[in-house]
Amino acid sequence: MPITTPTPPPDALETLRQVNEYLRSALDRLRPECTHCSSLQPQDFSGLLAQLLQASECLRRPEHPEMIASATSAALEKEALDYRGNLEKLKHFLPDLQVRLLAEKSRLETAMTSVAAKTAWATTNRQTL
Repeated sequence: MPITTPTPPPDALETLRQVNEYLRSALDRLRPECTHCSSLQPQDFSGLLAQLLQASECLRRPEHPEMIASATSAALEKEALDYRGNLEKLKHFLPDLQVRLLAEKSRLETAMTSVAAKTAWATTNRQTL
């Protein structure tokens, strides 16, 4: 059985940079003044969740201080603070988004009920003619 060397974990700094970039972009895309609820896709939320899980895993990983240069450590700390800020924005943003999505759901259900009633009426009238 061959001996395999473990693959090194992905760079925490680069991971947090990518996650922060994605979160900033997502917050811009999902703003109420820029996006109508009907244009949101499930992938928008699964992508957001995947990024949050990636950052969470990255931040839970124990770092070895002796392996991190001070400049990298400072940059990592800055990215972690930016990540926290993005999470705070998301925390304040998501309840409003939920209200908008529930309103859109209600509107769609009302439209579906109307279409079903009109279809039933048309079917009944077609049979009487």
